[in-house]
Amino acid sequence: MDLTTTTPTLPVQIMSLGGLGEIGKNTWAFRYQDEILLLDGGLSFPTEDMLGVNIVLPDMTWLIENQKHIVGMVVTHGHEDHIGGIPYHLKQFRIPRIWGPKLAMALLQPKLKEHGLLNQVPITTVGPRDVVKAGKHFSVEYIQNTHSIADSYTLAIRTPAGVIIHSGDFKFDHTPVDGRKFDYHRLAEYGEAGVLCLISDSTNAELPGFTPSERSVYPNLDRVFSQAKGRIVLTTFASSVHRVNMVLQLAQKHGRVVSLLGRSMHTILTAAKQVGFISYPEELLQPLQVCQKLPDKEVLILTTGSQGEPLAALTRIAQGEHRQFSIKAGDTVVFSANPIPGNTISVVKTIDRLMQLGAEVIYGKDKGIHVSGHGCQEDHKLMLALTKPKYFLPAHGELRMLRIHCQTAQAVGVPAENMVIAMNGDVVEVSQSGIRIAGKIPSGLQLIDQVGIVDRDALRDRQRISDEGLVLIAVAVDHQGQVSVEPTVTIRGMARIPGMINLEADLAQAMVHAVRDQWRECQAILEDGRTQIDWDKLQSLLSKIALHKLRDRVPSRPLVIVQMLKPTGNAPTAALPETNGTGAHYRAAIIEAADTEVALPGRIRRRTTTSA
Repeated sequence: MDLTTTTPTLPVQIMSLGGLGEIGKNTWAFRYQDEILLLDGGLSFPTEDMLGVNIVLPDMTWLIENQKHIVGMVVTHGHEDHIGGIPYHLKQFRIPRIWGPKLAMALLQPKLKEHGLLNQVPITTVGPRDVVKAGKHFSVEYIQNTHSIADSYTLAIRTPAGVIIHSGDFKFDHTPVDGRKFDYHRLAEYGEAGVLCLISDSTNAELPGFTPSERSVYPNLDRVFSQAKGRIVLTTFASSVHRVNMVLQLAQKHGRVVSLLGRSMHTILTAAKQVGFISYPEELLQPLQVCQKLPDKEVLILTTGSQGEPLAALTRIAQGEHRQFSIKAGDTVVFSANPIPGNTISVVKTIDRLMQLGAEVIYGKDKGIHVSGHGCQEDHKLMLALTKPKYFLPAHGELRMLRIHCQTAQAVGVPAENMVIAMNGDVVEVSQSGIRIAGKIPSGLQLIDQVGIVDRDALRDRQRISDEGLVLIAVAVDHQGQVSVEPTVTIRGMARIPGMINLEADLAQAMVHAVRDQWRECQAILEDGRTQIDWDKLQSLLSKIALHKLRDRVPSRPLVIVQMLKPTGNAPTAALPETNGTGAHYRAAIIEAADTEVALPGRIRRRTTTSA
């Protein structure tokens, strides 16, 4: 698509690289003429089939190709699915400036520092009704809203084509914990002046009514604190700053000191206090070692792990694997969070383990100890009524949520022809004359593990190893085409069946015969008369023969890796070093190669003993 046209009547183009048809990795781009404005840069977390993957990002190919047109990024709030991807994006393309709320930027700074990017991009903090100018064509006003994290905003994006309201994540909380109310008046002023298009959060589109106020959780948690006889272990989303603040207030009220477990809990509490969204006396927070010496009724452990995350503190406590803390009879464990779809099984398993250890576990929607940060159908209707948009684009939700949100918009008067349901990568064009999907840009996933980007071939290999197992064959061949020492075969992750009796020995023997039979085919005579060996071709042929042999013996299709140990030096007549007929050097190398620990991702993680 041409970005250099200067026609003043162009529509504004809206593209989402993440967050449509899904929950997470919210990343938006707005384009007018030759300028691109980014909104948020989020991440999501891997599904069960993404073995070894730590985080999931949108495919940034299009932005990398068009980075010279990017005029900046505006951030709505500090949740990971809105800011967690920014450090990874900055490693791939240039962002001239980032504007965002104080809390979100306080959470972003340590991420940039961790990635060595602290001084790579200028960062400007903004507050209610601040207006930022990005490039020639965009200006953005920050409108205070209410959400599960403090310092969250709806954005009014002014473009030559008209005003676009992006709701951000929101609900209409009339009694917010921090007293910072949704700026209904400014939203209504935009509605009266004329809103071209509303982009609105669809997360709870299926649920009727209004989402309850965050403050409604306080009396229910207060009752839990009053009834607990021993230690309280409470888990919630670390980013739920309002909830954490209430928990700290309740700890003071009930005479308990607080110890934090989990890196994200420490990070967010520090950032929130730094910018003034949480306050507490210094003596309220104590190291775990201090808390363990106090009477149980004076202790509160505030921890991560509300979603059953494998490495979170509460999960490790439930599994008896936490080095500093363990559950005992009389403890009360409180889940002040509901499972995100996909996490229910992990959460239930954690609850069961905690009960087995003797804890009383308080959880579930009926307890009133958690409310959502996203609006339901009546919140959506109020957003539509205040903004009075000409066109409507549902966002931040799975497909069924987007469809139901469109039905809600029609119920309050937005014509069906004035809305579209877009997916990631769709180019939505909107102007005074209409809204339509006008094209497509590259979209997809970028998978990140602890080392770097995981390509699809690597992920496919991991899935295959997890499902079918791994066969590793090490073969040492000299310059004369002789196998110097018996090949070593290592099998991992495969169930033992009758067809596998003597399989290792048979595969080793097959490799000896294969080298002998294929040796001539892998030789080439050079112009000077010397013989050159195509070792890569020999390795490929051995892999094919091993695969064929396995198909005859086992029903599974494991990943087969043939490691070729070839002699050093290029002279085809070079003597083998210190072989003495025993292949001593080769034998040492082949044993080391075959005995290498194979880290299997996913379900197969434990090293399996292989019979000789």
